[in-house]
Amino acid sequence: MKLDFRQARESDIPELVNLLADDDLGAAREDVSLPLNQRYPDAFRSIQRDPNNELTVVESNAVLVGMLQLTFIPYLTHTGSWRCLIEGVRIAKDYRGQGLGSRFIDWAIARASERNCGIVQLTSDKKRPDALRFYAALGFEATHEGFKLKL
Repeated sequence: MKLDFRQARESDIPELVNLLADDDLGAAREDVSLPLNQRYPDAFRSIQRDPNNELTVVESNAVLVGMLQLTFIPYLTHTGSWRCLIEGVRIAKDYRGQGLGSRFIDWAIARASERNCGIVQLTSDKKRPDALRFYAALGFEATHEGFKLKL
């Protein structure tokens, strides 16, 4: 399957919101109503302005089939290295199980390498056991316990 990776465009936002909402967890926290909640375009523009954030989509035959966000973070630890945080990974339901997610994560790791990152990290909700197995199979290790505080 031929895949094209590109930076997301503002016109992609409705499709991206639908991808984010396309599971039990996402359906409970995303707003797919139209007109589109203004917070989505506002967030998109903030991501676009930040040189350390990239919102990337993957297309197959000109159909948007996946998305992820990369955030490049400078650290003092690890001798002042950079990290790449991968978030918001989604593959459209009809395209899952075809190796697309693995290829997208491989692309993201290569992008992190291009940006001289020494570590690639991600989080996945504990309620997504399939995703946890997927990332472990790609070589990611659950070395830390993560915490979040909703404000």
